[in-house]
Amino acid sequence: MKKCIPILFACCVIAGETSAMEGRLSQRITLKTPGNNAVTYNLRETAKEGGGILEADRQLPLTIRRQKTETDSEIRIVLTLTADDLLYYNVEQSFSTGLVHENCLFYMPGFWYHKNLRSPQSAPSFHTSDSWQVREDRLSTPLTGIYDEKSGTYYTVLRTDTPDCEALACHNYGEVILSGKTSLGFTGFRNADAHAALVFGFPYCEAPKSYIRKLTLAPAVRAFEKLEKGETRRLTWTIRKGASPSYSSFVAEVWNDSFDALDPRPVSPRYTPAEAKAVLAEYFSQSYVGDYPLKFTSGVELRTADCESTGIAEVGFVGRVLLNAFNALEYAEANGREKLAAEARSIFDSYLQYGFTPGGLIREVVDFKRERETDVYSIRRQSEGLYALLNYLDYEKQHGRSHPRWEARIRTLLEKFRTLQNPDGSFPRKFRDNLTVVDASGGSTPSATLPLTMAYAYFKDEAYRRSAERTADYLEKNLISKADYFSSTLDANCEDKEASLYAATAMYYLTFISEGAERQHYVDLCREAAYFALSWYYLWDVPFAQGQMLGDVGFRSRGWGNVSVENNHVDVFIFEFATVLDFLAEAYHEPRFERMSAVIRSSMLQLMPVEGSMFGIARTGYYPEVVQHTAWDYGKNGKGFYNDIFAPGWTVASLWQMLSPDRVSNYFANR
Repeated sequence: MKKCIPILFACCVIAGETSAMEGRLSQRITLKTPGNNAVTYNLRETAKEGGGILEADRQLPLTIRRQKTETDSEIRIVLTLTADDLLYYNVEQSFSTGLVHENCLFYMPGFWYHKNLRSPQSAPSFHTSDSWQVREDRLSTPLTGIYDEKSGTYYTVLRTDTPDCEALACHNYGEVILSGKTSLGFTGFRNADAHAALVFGFPYCEAPKSYIRKLTLAPAVRAFEKLEKGETRRLTWTIRKGASPSYSSFVAEVWNDSFDALDPRPVSPRYTPAEAKAVLAEYFSQSYVGDYPLKFTSGVELRTADCESTGIAEVGFVGRVLLNAFNALEYAEANGREKLAAEARSIFDSYLQYGFTPGGLIREVVDFKRERETDVYSIRRQSEGLYALLNYLDYEKQHGRSHPRWEARIRTLLEKFRTLQNPDGSFPRKFRDNLTVVDASGGSTPSATLPLTMAYAYFKDEAYRRSAERTADYLEKNLISKADYFSSTLDANCEDKEASLYAATAMYYLTFISEGAERQHYVDLCREAAYFALSWYYLWDVPFAQGQMLGDVGFRSRGWGNVSVENNHVDVFIFEFATVLDFLAEAYHEPRFERMSAVIRSSMLQLMPVEGSMFGIARTGYYPEVVQHTAWDYGKNGKGFYNDIFAPGWTVASLWQMLSPDRVSNYFANR
């Protein structure tokens, strides 16, 4: 640990009891009298009343009883606090694993991977400190894991209480007395005299820094909950020990154990897939903009308060103009909506005429109102645009309609892809129209795999297949085998969900153009990456306080995915991943995948804005994007609300793909 911060992040207590798992368990309590600095007391177990009573060197105004149930691989801890008088408390326990800290990698699901060294210093990472503890609601599972690279030994601590309440806090740093009851504790890891320790407690305490908004670290915070005289609080955790040959297998084993322990169930369904699509289709018609050379659905930089269309046409990432045009066309023709079909076709026609750069790339982001356009392009947006175009061409071909000009455009773009691809199979993250590289990072490479496999199936050109296979070689060697998933999202450069999700989906697509042992290899890689993607999705329901809109409307976080280390909110980025989970469930006879897919499919439709139930969004079908579930804000409003600016273009496209589970298999079957 780089620096010891008094009270808020004091050093681990040396004295403690050795457990059957060969670790050392220590504990302390911090009590606060309003208007005064808090005081921390080290606790020790006494022999009174048959043991299990924790006491300090002075008489405390409460009784603390700890019950431990131990096996060779597990300790279950039940801590019961009973107040003898009115008090405000924060209790902490630490378990020193005996593992050498510098040999360890760390894991807090949906927030911390390895040492978070892909993240900048202004986000939580080892760049700032080698010891971190955070609020549980930041994590997709309220768990911390420590993995020893040399021995393969690992330890985890999981909070096993059922969350049911949250309290508002007047401040987000320093010593904070909560306004009421909370269910949120904290968890993390600590360098304790060069050995790695699990640290956990209640209520929440974040150190050495708290994270309050994008790339903004704040001072540490310790929360205090009130206990009335005679009142009791019961808290439970489970510490586990295991061994695993790699960090990847460690993450997979811990996810399986966590899923079994928390047992998430689907949310009561609000809509059938057909009903959900009918609501989302309202976005297509209301967001259409036909006033500029490029026609598009306005899905970027909208205000939640009015959802008025803006003049920004963005092909991929957050706008998803071409994919939404395809979705709108398919839906309109199936449901006899001629005007919607005509608008969708006008989008494709306008992009054929005006939507490409002199160098043959898709114009990614055009802001007509501000009269500006990006001149830096990305493999992700280019890939997502190409992906939508291939879906469109296949759909048209199945309906007896051909588009030779579009095919020529796409073949030109594919040649640009082949030129950009590096000898190791990777693609640069960002580049200019003349293909000079701006950002050489290969983290976005899996986004290109999808259209390359689709292009091979459509054009029957072996060059596209070889290019797709080369991406797989890069992904296996540099992302999957190293468990290093990063830099897929374009508004951050860090560990993120989308890199692992795209990697798993890329391998899924490759299974459609391969056979035998090669195909099985892609299936295995798909599963390995899928566990990391799953680790970002919530297995529990974050509590909200009364007055926080998400809690007041009954929002359940289970099944929603955190975004990245930099962007600490949940969203509905899913696209084909639920279908990938169903595929893996069948391939490996793994019911957990199928069950988690069901949780995701049910949960992600919770906030559908419809008349009489708008969930804070101004227009029907404009699905929310930045769902702020923890003490962090994207710019406005904070926990329990949305940011005031959002991008429904991608959320509608993501949910539509989730609601179309046969789309991918049908595409390749048509070949």
